[in-house]
Amino acid sequence: MKLNDAQVKQFNEDGWLLLPDLFTPEEVGVLSAEAEEIYKVERPEIWREKSGAPRTAFAAHLYNEAFGILGRHPRMINPVEQLFGEKLYMHQYKINAKAKFSGDVWQWHQDYGTWKRDDGMPEPRAMNIAIFLDEVFPYNGALMLIPRSQTDGVLAAGHDKATTSYPLWTLDNDTVQRLYDKGGLVVPTGKAGSMLMFHGNLVHGSAGNITPLPRKIVYLTLNAVSNHIKKPTRPEWIAHQDFTPIEPCADNALTEYARRYKIAAE
Repeated sequence: MKLNDAQVKQFNEDGWLLLPDLFTPEEVGVLSAEAEEIYKVERPEIWREKSGAPRTAFAAHLYNEAFGILGRHPRMINPVEQLFGEKLYMHQYKINAKAKFSGDVWQWHQDYGTWKRDDGMPEPRAMNIAIFLDEVFPYNGALMLIPRSQTDGVLAAGHDKATTSYPLWTLDNDTVQRLYDKGGLVVPTGKAGSMLMFHGNLVHGSAGNITPLPRKIVYLTLNAVSNHIKKPTRPEWIAHQDFTPIEPCADNALTEYARRYKIAAE
């Protein structure tokens, strides 16, 4: 698939783009079921809230076939290659959860700030992808974005190691207020199977989830091969060091896997 001119224009101006219903209920169903199984496992790649609820599972594409297929899916890869004009590799892969009733916040931040400081990524030529595995409502911990904030470059940030179980380079309130006054705020929502693309410098965060509605999202960071990281300080399963270009799988690969999964379950 390719983005049309209006979609390219929106991304370039606002720094984000939502593609509703990109994946089918069958494809999403198997991913959601396998995510729940992954969260039950104890391994270093799986981080939990201070409450013990799952927060994120890193590098699932390396130990789960379905998520491996998703990481090579042409519906995701092709639009990013179109915008960057070159091949991509997987910089980071994680399945983030917002547990019902107790899902914690993600503070206001830019992702490229972390990639630059912690991984030595030269330029913000890495795309954030969010694929909804549950329906995302405005009230179950949805991602909040400040449009056009990517044009402000890399902002000063503090390393917050206390607020949540995951250390993050976060922005202060005055910075967020200034950006909000200029660009406003959007909350992209949609059904399971929708895909959100947003610029690495776009300021974003999410509130906690006290609703009875869980929210799982697969977050992938696709980096231009020419922009590979230079000075990684984090484990390889957080910031990958295999810069091999991704070769997309067949468009029906995830559907075929879902059908095999269903037959095996029966």
